[in-house]
Amino acid sequence: MRALLFCLSLLLSAAAWAEDWPAARPIVVLGGFPNSAGTDIYARKLAEPLSRALGQTVVVDNKSGAGGNIASEFVAKAKPDGYVFLIGTAGTHAINATLYRSLPFDPLRDVTHIALLGDVPNVLLVNPEKQPQFGDCRALVAAAKARPGALNYGSTGNGASTHLAAAQFAAAAGIELVHIPYRGQPGAMEALLKGDVDLFFNQVGPALGPVRQGQVKALGVTVAAPIAALPAVPTIAEACGLPGYESSTWYGLFGPPGLPPAIAERMNREIARILATPEFATWLIESQGITPPAETSMAAFRRVHEADIARWAAIVKRSGATVD
Repeated sequence: MRALLFCLSLLLSAAAWAEDWPAARPIVVLGGFPNSAGTDIYARKLAEPLSRALGQTVVVDNKSGAGGNIASEFVAKAKPDGYVFLIGTAGTHAINATLYRSLPFDPLRDVTHIALLGDVPNVLLVNPEKQPQFGDCRALVAAAKARPGALNYGSTGNGASTHLAAAQFAAAAGIELVHIPYRGQPGAMEALLKGDVDLFFNQVGPALGPVRQGQVKALGVTVAAPIAALPAVPTIAEACGLPGYESSTWYGLFGPPGLPPAIAERMNREIARILATPEFATWLIESQGITPPAETSMAAFRRVHEADIARWAAIVKRSGATVD
């Protein structure tokens, strides 16, 4: 009887949260990567219209480190009252499931799926001042074949999508490259700009400024077709002569496990409306290189997440990347 009463009290508490939500307090969207990372750029852009839609301030905070696991664990163990959410990625909740030998949370079960936010490609970058001989991707591949292990590449961390995109590229091209991981996008980009690394598979959004300013040269995008944000840049498959090469991830919004359905559904509806507006969709496509999701339901997000855990497990195992 006591157990039944306890469960009933929890259900009544959850119902009360949902009925009063959102009250007069900020809603926090946590990110697992440093300021100016792709997730940070997206979350801050989304926070403005989401604040208006919910009638409460939505703030963005970042708890970076451990491949996004610090923020992911925080939200996995947070009170499910609708005031803490996570902008997660295929890296934090699919790649890390295999990359890390043990995690303090379950990437699939310890979340409430709110909404898929878009498919995120990477772009192969070189420094035209430091490496002028890499006028195109085939020249880079030829140089790497001529001198195995002489070229290196930066990434945003061991096992990150920026690492695995390069590992897939090296395997497809039959070349040997040396991996140099950095703690997040800013460090890896700085290394490329300084000439400390030879190439970098960065996410498109954070790369656009340096590309348009001529600081870095984009040799190819990691998706099956050119993108509107970089219309003159070919695909890796075409530019490098690697048919079938493709490597992209996604962003998604998660809540803590046990989030009341009414709160989750309200968040999902508001985000779906925002993503469908021409202004926001244009920003995603043209300034971030992100493809808006075809389906925005919570169930669709969960299906994508489940399938990606299996897909990335195979890629991680082939790469040999592990983190204790």
